[in-house]
Amino acid sequence: MTGSTILVADDDRSIRTVLGQALGRLGHDVRSTGNAATLWRWVSDGEGDLVITDVIMPDENGLELVPRMKRLRPDLRVIVMSAHNTLMTAVKATERGAFEYLPKPFDLRELVSVVERALTTPNAAPHPVLDESPEVAEEETLPLIGRSPAMQEIYRVMARLMGTDLTVMINGESGTGKELVARALHDYGKRAGGPFVAINMAAIPRELIESELFGHEKGAFTGATARASGRFEQAQGGTLFLDEIGDMPMDAQTRLLRVLQEGEYTSVGGRTAIKADVRIVAATHRDLRQLIRQGLFREDLFYRLNVVPIRIPPLRERSEDILALARHFFAQGKREGLPAKALDNAAVERLKSHRWPGNVRELENLVRRLSALYAQEVIGADVIDMELAESTTPPVPAPEEPRNEGLGAAVERHLKDYFAAHKDGLPASGLYDRVLHEIERPLISLSLSATRGNQIKAAQLLGLNRNTLRKKIRELDIQVLRGLK
Repeated sequence: MTGSTILVADDDRSIRTVLGQALGRLGHDVRSTGNAATLWRWVSDGEGDLVITDVIMPDENGLELVPRMKRLRPDLRVIVMSAHNTLMTAVKATERGAFEYLPKPFDLRELVSVVERALTTPNAAPHPVLDESPEVAEEETLPLIGRSPAMQEIYRVMARLMGTDLTVMINGESGTGKELVARALHDYGKRAGGPFVAINMAAIPRELIESELFGHEKGAFTGATARASGRFEQAQGGTLFLDEIGDMPMDAQTRLLRVLQEGEYTSVGGRTAIKADVRIVAATHRDLRQLIRQGLFREDLFYRLNVVPIRIPPLRERSEDILALARHFFAQGKREGLPAKALDNAAVERLKSHRWPGNVRELENLVRRLSALYAQEVIGADVIDMELAESTTPPVPAPEEPRNEGLGAAVERHLKDYFAAHKDGLPASGLYDRVLHEIERPLISLSLSATRGNQIKAAQLLGLNRNTLRKKIRELDIQVLRGLK
């Protein structure tokens, strides 16, 4: 739309000049000011078709002005710019009714594109405008740290998601902070008053995942002397974080797909449908599309989960955030009683040149070692070189898991993982029968798959009476290929 009047408020004269020239060449009438008072007077007088405002101005915070402008003129679009590029800035801009948030320094072509969208996109229902609230005090208190372009894009996406229940898929290498993103989506979203429940698929034996997710009823299997809730029930009204979703077994994938499709589930041994009032956030470090090609992940489940994808960049792709992250971890250590430390310029440059295979988690561990083990208050490059040389020494490779291990060894391996993951919260009783029950379902399901659904052959393979097999198929709710018996 050409010929629109755009009001620009920024105390930086060079930015006002650049925006005036760029938008003027597109045929817009640009009026610029360096303070919030003049902008508010123009808006109050009914002037302008669009506002572009900075956050930090000499007389007033631009974020505090946005709600007043939106209450006075609900249809007026406001674009917020800021050099204070944090997640909370993006969230506050969105909450207070801004059409878009752009971090500084901004790409001029992107800003022009946002301006054109703001002037041409039809108005939706009025955005709920929140009252002004105090600024977050220090960066150490923020849920996510980093002002790199890659992190800015994540902040903008997350800010748009805060008021929704859309399913999110977070992808990133180990140690990049996937659970921190999931927690931030919950803590600053519409379900913040509900529970945040996390389950790591890689840490639970495959045979126990369905019980962990959906719970079981009293009498569902021998030893189930009481009803046990699953993670879906525990997360009711809140967020369920499915970490390492790529490690979920096929049977559990099928049940999860049904929940996402129908919005309800049944517990193991249950017959009554339970409404699933949860927001799903999933995460993985694996390539799910590759797993789909290998037949290890359901394509239909992938598209159900991948509604809004968020890629967390590895630390080597956002080296400009390393100093802020290190300061954050030093401050965290100081609050926990560790000595105060700082880095000299050479040390910072050495950290930026490292590849960080362990990502942010590796950096955090390094910072804690520096705080605990070294007497000097300012850490130099020589210490960093020594620490990184030791930490990057190639480890002795772990022996590969045998491909033809026996059933007993496989079960033992999974049970060790289960006990490790539940060392602070093992079930009160019934674990023996619960494990047998969880093994029974995949055993029968895989036997039916191997015999192409022929129940007579499957019964022979298992050494069961055919009627017994049919009874177990019904009890365990196992799907049999159509047209085969």
